[in-house]
Amino acid sequence: MQELLLRMIGKKLDVYCSGASSLRGEVMKVEGGVLYLQDSDEKTCFVAVDKIIVVWEARDEDHRAGFVSTNPS
Repeated sequence: MQELLLRMIGKKLDVYCSGASSLRGEVMKVEGGVLYLQDSDEKTCFVAVDKIIVVWEARDEDHRAGFVSTNPS
């Protein structure tokens, strides 16, 4: 997974780890088993690479980085 993420530096990804949460951001770097994602507000999220289940390139611009609940509030 880390080698794949290294090739995605500079791209915007959706990252799924577990449960009902996903993250979106631009890959800034991958170092020491940690994925550094930056959202549109330039805030950085740090994700343990070994906890990532699925990644895909982001398509729509409406979704923002952070936890996304599948339950309506």
